[in-house]
Amino acid sequence: MTPAPLRLCLMRHGGTAWALTSQHTGTTDIPLTTSGEDEARELGQRLRGSVFSYVLTSPRQRAHRTCELAGLGSAAAIDADLAEWHYGDYEGQRSVDIIKARPEWDLFRDGCPHGESPGQVSDRADRLIARLRRLGGNVALFSHGQFGGVLAARWLGLPLAAAQHFPLGTASLSILSYNPHHPAVPVIEMWNQTNHPLAMLPHHPRDGVPMPLKQRELERWDNEGGEIPDPKHNPARL
Repeated sequence: MTPAPLRLCLMRHGGTAWALTSQHTGTTDIPLTTSGEDEARELGQRLRGSVFSYVLTSPRQRAHRTCELAGLGSAAAIDADLAEWHYGDYEGQRSVDIIKARPEWDLFRDGCPHGESPGQVSDRADRLIARLRRLGGNVALFSHGQFGGVLAARWLGLPLAAAQHFPLGTASLSILSYNPHHPAVPVIEMWNQTNHPLAMLPHHPRDGVPMPLKQRELERWDNEGGEIPDPKHNPARL
């Protein structure tokens, strides 16, 4: 049987206290707020009925807790490459405050002192994508706002700077896949779905039933901030 085509179902974690204040959240292991946990549970409702061949999550608790509350924790493996951008000296700061001191600063061009450079983040995304492209079927990825945008840009072969054009709301759902008529062409099948009523997650005929999306207010995109499991393990299903 021909293996199912690869479809990356990218989920950003639910809301945190620093998301509300627009503070860069990279290595700080901040928990979800109560409303962020509610968002994660709602995300699980959107995913109900979906089958995932693999479930991978960032090591940060805000991501793997979202994965757990969405109902996929038991099948998840931690993958360090899904972590948020390392903001170094700018950890916990807001872009508006950084720009007061460095008016020309641009995260996607300059990176962060004592943190990751744009080249390092781009290389990390490329390394992850190379591993993911060896898989098939629906793959669930629980990650972060800035790195999610980087993943989308590099999936399409765009320079890292293009990541700033791919914002993600908390507990959002996006799909990176291939053009069904041109299987070698990577596409963004769906992006940042959080508040569209009765939208359906596109699915492959082998993936099970489609998944309804509940309407929810789109939250502001904040600045934020393993190993591939054995393919013989039981697929995750909600």
